Amino acid sequence: MKQTVVSIFLFFSMLCVKAQNILRLPDAVNIALKNSLDIQLNKNLVEANTVLNNYGVAGGLPLVTGSLTDNEQIASINQKLNTGVSIQRDAAATNNFALGVTGSILLYNGNRVVATKARLATLVKQSEQQLNAQVQNILANVMVGYYDIVRQQSYMKTIEKSIDASNQQLQIVQARQSVGLANNADLFQAQIDLNALVQAKQSQQLIIDQAKTELLRQLTVNSDSSIAIQDTIIVDRNIQLDNVLNKLNKNADIIAAQDQVQINELVVKETAALRYPSIRATTGYNFSRNKAAAGNLLLNQSYGPTVGLSVGIPIYNGSIYRRQQKVAEINVNNAVLDKQILIRDYSAQVVKSFQSYTSTLKQLETEQQNYTLSNQLLELALQRFQYKQATIVDVKNAQQSFEASGYRLVNLNYAAKTAEIELKRLANELSL
Repeated sequence: MKQTVVSIFLFFSMLCVKAQNILRLPDAVNIALKNSLDIQLNKNLVEANTVLNNYGVAGGLPLVTGSLTDNEQIASINQKLNTGVSIQRDAAATNNFALGVTGSILLYNGNRVVATKARLATLVKQSEQQLNAQVQNILANVMVGYYDIVRQQSYMKTIEKSIDASNQQLQIVQARQSVGLANNADLFQAQIDLNALVQAKQSQQLIIDQAKTELLRQLTVNSDSSIAIQDTIIVDRNIQLDNVLNKLNKNADIIAAQDQVQINELVVKETAALRYPSIRATTGYNFSRNKAAAGNLLLNQSYGPTVGLSVGIPIYNGSIYRRQQKVAEINVNNAVLDKQILIRDYSAQVVKSFQSYTSTLKQLETEQQNYTLSNQLLELALQRFQYKQATIVDVKNAQQSFEASGYRLVNLNYAAKTAEIELKRLANELSL
């Protein structure tokens, strides 16, 4: 009884260990989003732009500065006054001390502060869209990598099914040979076919292991980690071309391109504002003291508040501002062209992905029938071979048809799934 309890405990412990190693797609995506270095970089960019999005950075807040100077000097003095008094002294000490606090605020500079603040806010929006685009890209890459492992494991199941058929074939030949009804040629051929399939299985296992390593890299997890994936490829068959094209305006890359157009337009306003007068109000409090050991003026001290208004008018600087504004306007045109190119390319990509999607779905229906028929053909060939109604070549041909159909079926499923993922990424609709 005690041994039975221990056996049951060990059995359930093994089940728990296996369950812990199984990686589901939502878990893979969450790990990738959490560990992604690219997302961390984009988050840092959003944070940096958010910090800079401030009226002080734009130049719209008051500036307060303090100053302090204290100069000691040893000088020789030689003065002759109009009263006839003459002062002459060597190594006389003098001290100049000044202390002041000045505050200023910009009243007008051609709305350059407003344009700069708007540009800083748009930079925050653009970096957020770039982060959103990065998230969509990571979702797509992880999904494609995950389903590639599912595809490769489906290949493995097809090979294992064919190995089972070869084992049955070999057992039949061995049974016949034991009673003298089969020659060595059939035995050798059956063993060769089985060995070839075993080698194919080993090669396929390498492909699966490498696909898992690539997925671990996308998850930013140790490449030698052990994971198990048990899943199937289920394709969403309800995607419509018009819906995806109409949702392209929600694509984060296109929105970020439009933000770049706005940013460049605001740079034009900022540059144009440089050609306008700048008005600044100033106020402060100053204290000044000049002290000398000799001379006509031994002490000069002043202190008190100040208030003023300064106006700066750009008159001529070699047409620098005008040329900078012209370049900024060219950059606006370039940003518009970049956006149009992006829309053109993404629209073509949507159409091509949808063509692949619809064509693959149509082929899937036929290939599913072929796979069922080839499976039945293989079983029938083995039965006929057992009763000497088929040759070893007939069984091998049936195996090859089954393997080819199995490969085509899983490839079509994977192609349809990757096309679906790409369409949803372009429409900014990838989610779990």
